[in-house]
Amino acid sequence: MTEVDRLEEALSGSDAVLCALGAATPLRRDPALVEGVGVLVSAMERLGVQRLVYLSFAGVHASRAHLSWLGRWVIAPVLLRKVVADHEAKEKLLIESGLDWTIVRPPRLSNGPARGYRSGEDITAAGVVPQVTRADVAAFMLDTLTSDTYVHAAPSIFTGHRQRVV
Repeated sequence: MTEVDRLEEALSGSDAVLCALGAATPLRRDPALVEGVGVLVSAMERLGVQRLVYLSFAGVHASRAHLSWLGRWVIAPVLLRKVVADHEAKEKLLIESGLDWTIVRPPRLSNGPARGYRSGEDITAAGVVPQVTRADVAAFMLDTLTSDTYVHAAPSIFTGHRQRVV
């Protein structure tokens, strides 16, 4: 049995997919992750699984303007340029697919309990190095999975009072 066969077996009978494939280190590109998302998209299309919520990063070029000056000009384009390039390649695969995708763009992820979040396509981060807890991102991704609010959209999510800004 190939890895693709195993993936299709796992997807069989599914209604949707949450994808949080990310690099082990932001210091180098990981073509296997980009290829993996491509394989996932193809398998979903073959099996008729339409809904995909993908965890990306607020530092991709399309949403970088919502970050602080440090995020826009140093962290994303210099320090994290390789992980940003991979996320942008994966986002392109999703956008060009026939799936009902949502791309979730958080800043730096932190551990700990949910603290509340703001989400939307045109929100700005508060603070020099914004962050959001993994618990808040997970809750948002699960909420988004069963909603049409952000189908074919790429909302950002930042720590703050829980609200949606569309």
